[in-house]
Amino acid sequence: MQKALKHLKKDPVLAAIIRRTGPFKIDYREPAFETLVRSIVYQQLSGRVASVIFGRLKAALGDGPMTPAAILKLRPDRMRRLGLSAQKTLYIRELAKHTKKGSVVFEGLEQMDDTQVVEHLTQVKGIGVWTAHMFLIFALRRPDVLPTGDLGIRMAMQKAWNLSELPKPQEMEALAAKWRPWASVASWYLWRSLDNE
Repeated sequence: MQKALKHLKKDPVLAAIIRRTGPFKIDYREPAFETLVRSIVYQQLSGRVASVIFGRLKAALGDGPMTPAAILKLRPDRMRRLGLSAQKTLYIRELAKHTKKGSVVFEGLEQMDDTQVVEHLTQVKGIGVWTAHMFLIFALRRPDVLPTGDLGIRMAMQKAWNLSELPKPQEMEALAAKWRPWASVASWYLWRSLDNE
């Protein structure tokens, strides 16, 4: 990690954020079905609300692991009563179906490059590029992902670089060019910079 931080501190704006934020402490998850279900639940919700809904979903499945078969045994109306929207219920069930029939294979993701992982996961309705980027960073632990669709990253960049409006993906890529190959680490620091207000 020292190598990444030394590289990122060459950017004076990011260096200041790193200094204020302190040590890099990312919470990684397993690159598995449950992690991707969790990402779907967390889409466009506050962490607190999403955590409650995800907890209810886990409880509804009983003591066993969260598997595609277990999800598909839950009726959609039951999933809705747990707090999932109709859309998220559909997306989670779609992921379960794809995984069960083998068109999404979690065991093969480690061997794929970032672009291949995004293509593989986004074949499922409801899994967009943002969700795939979160999976790359937090489950597959890829060091060089810049989630250009993430509102938090865009807000942090706007604030740190005193931009008049939220940066568009091309502007983000231009700013982040000097962070390569450690864009995931830089992204974590940008998220944390919003917590430090």
